[in-house]
Amino acid sequence: MKRLYAALFTLSLIWGMSFLFIKLLVVDLGVWGVVFWRCMFGAGTLLILLLIQNKLKLLRNLPLFPIVLIAILNNALPWALIAVSETSISSSLASVVNATTPIWTILIGFSIFSSKMEKMQWIGVSVGFLGIIVLLELNILQLFQDNLLGVGTMLGATICYGFGAHLSKRHLQNTPITVISFSTLAVAGLLSGIMMAFVQPSGFLAVGSVSIVVSLIGLGVFGSGVAYLLYYYMVKEGSAEFASLVTYIVPITAMLWGSLLLEEKITPHMLFGLILIFSGVYLSSYKTKAKKQKVIKNVTV
Repeated sequence: MKRLYAALFTLSLIWGMSFLFIKLLVVDLGVWGVVFWRCMFGAGTLLILLLIQNKLKLLRNLPLFPIVLIAILNNALPWALIAVSETSISSSLASVVNATTPIWTILIGFSIFSSKMEKMQWIGVSVGFLGIIVLLELNILQLFQDNLLGVGTMLGATICYGFGAHLSKRHLQNTPITVISFSTLAVAGLLSGIMMAFVQPSGFLAVGSVSIVVSLIGLGVFGSGVAYLLYYYMVKEGSAEFASLVTYIVPITAMLWGSLLLEEKITPHMLFGLILIFSGVYLSSYKTKAKKQKVIKNVTV
């Protein structure tokens, strides 16, 4: 559990900054340009890692249909929706809406994938979502007052993540994490490149300034390459629901990055929201911890 929580915290820091990078890049690269270059930088990073580990041969026997489907639902489509969202709403608000991912993951798992949820997990999700409302200063209507299109596309991305997490758990459980991350990013890069060729071909040549390259390193190398290693690790070693809990913490890290880089103030209601969100994460991981203890008990017996 210590490693799972460490991965959860590290991923939240990385993805918290990713919203800032998307906000900056979508102006110059366009929606599909952001997705394409993010995938390329991420896949390139993981390709180097696969070469070092001598695991390229593992790509030969991949289940093609699940890889393509997960690449669409975990990468190409949600990232495009997030980029569209951030043309209308702030990066901080986008990260807050993104925190509904665990709700959708649980509902999708319960209604479609026959996942069983303990009472404590439902309580944890409720507590975490209450923390998000506190972050909004108890004004839930703010989500829809700012921009309905921006919030709607962001919610669409969270639903995609919910489906993608469960499909990864079901079809790629025995596939190495590095292989999953690289293959889904590479497929998503191919699909988004095709879309960009039709919609905004100028995006292929827009990577010319130092600021864009630096932002893509942050978004692609860390926000996609390193981040998805952590994400699939949590899905495989924990659960789809546990991995989705990162979206509860991302609004906090996004605000922290905003405070450090944009000199935004951190208010008392943000700190109270932080306490509630971490409490929700802990309670929602109840099933995962119980399973771990059961496994240890069986081994010792």
